[in-house]
Amino acid sequence: MLTDSNAPIAAIATAPGRGGIGVIRVSGAGLSPVIRALLGESGAARLQPRAALYGAFLAADGGEIDRGLALYFPAPHSYTGEHVLELQGHGGPVVMQMLLARVLQAGAPLGLRLAEPGEFTQRAFLNDKLDLAQAEAVADLIDASTEQAARSATRSLAGVFSRAVHALVEALVNLRMLVEATLDFPEEEIDFLERADALGQLARLRAQLEALLAQARRGALLRNGLEVVLVGEPNVGKSSLLNALAGAEVAIVTAIAGTTRDRVTQAIQIEGVPLNIIDTAGLRETADEIERIGIERTWQAVAQADVVLHLVAAGAAGTSGAGAGIAPELMSRLPRGVPIVRVVNKIDLPGQPARVERDAAGAAIESVWLSARTGEGIDALRSALLELAGWQQAGESTFIARERHLVALRAAQDHLALAHQNAMAQAAQLDLFAEELRLAQERLSSITGEFSADDLLGVIFSRFCIGK
Repeated sequence: MLTDSNAPIAAIATAPGRGGIGVIRVSGAGLSPVIRALLGESGAARLQPRAALYGAFLAADGGEIDRGLALYFPAPHSYTGEHVLELQGHGGPVVMQMLLARVLQAGAPLGLRLAEPGEFTQRAFLNDKLDLAQAEAVADLIDASTEQAARSATRSLAGVFSRAVHALVEALVNLRMLVEATLDFPEEEIDFLERADALGQLARLRAQLEALLAQARRGALLRNGLEVVLVGEPNVGKSSLLNALAGAEVAIVTAIAGTTRDRVTQAIQIEGVPLNIIDTAGLRETADEIERIGIERTWQAVAQADVVLHLVAAGAAGTSGAGAGIAPELMSRLPRGVPIVRVVNKIDLPGQPARVERDAAGAAIESVWLSARTGEGIDALRSALLELAGWQQAGESTFIARERHLVALRAAQDHLALAHQNAMAQAAQLDLFAEELRLAQERLSSITGEFSADDLLGVIFSRFCIGK
């Protein structure tokens, strides 16, 4: 748990190790003694808000620890919403530790202490500088593994996701307000469902939530990546396909069956989407203990997969028709909802063309025919992986999202579906309708960390003449 103490905090804000510069950040009230101790009386007098001051950083005996820039951000116009002091010096680990020790020493009478992990951002959240989704986007921006993920995290940090959630919550509050008014004043005999167009408002809310959930799924994909597991019998070209997708020789390829004994994972990206391609041991009966352990790890990887690519060799039995040849054991072990695509490899040997085969309706991808050796059909597989991930070309509205956001959005979606059922009941159950709307609002507000039981009350008092 992050502390809620109001004591000043300090920490090294730059990454561990050597660097051109290093930054010490201090946040809290009453930082003047720290400023005077580190910069001296003359330096403290010259330090102006949001203006860099070059000078010496002083030790307790008046000697220099380092020279660099000091920046002061008075509350509330700072990252944390508190007074913030930043000391930018040379980025050596020793000098940074010396400078941090001096800051803690100078601030000891104030109760200055080392910051907990994430505490600066926690204070920014508590002081309404960021909401919860934006605070999470700070970490996601730092951890972004692709350019597209970094751009999407920046949009979340700028509030794109939060504004969309706020818009939904505001519409929900308006609908709840009308429902609650009807429940509170039954003598008015308001034909609520018709006059207030409650069902129309609810339908629009559900459509907006569906669109937001689709965007959030894409954002979660950018953050978490896609686990793609390659399975099949020995010597069907799993390692060759991994190398072809990675564009490098990351897995050993030989003509000897059972070369791959353990799973090999390679991170790649397709159009900015991160994917973890996992090559596994070939599936077959074996008396080799090491190979048997590798096969068991194959099944473990399948259980955690987002997409499974089942490889077979062109010309082998079961490759003549789309969807054929998938081992029953593989299907039985596959988690529910995980797509499986048959990849027919080595099409260069019988002279088959590269192609993508779909089901009878033309919707689901069933098989991709390619040659990992020549590269023919590899681009089609990359496009198929993006399609299986539900990815569309990222637009300027794409934001980063986390699993908890998806859980909250799906829960809100379920509550709105129940609200619709209650509204459509033969005797409209407005009390249950109102309760499902309330629960949906709670789940949406949990995304940004902003929910209070007083929210709805404030809207009712401001817009309705309750005391008439």
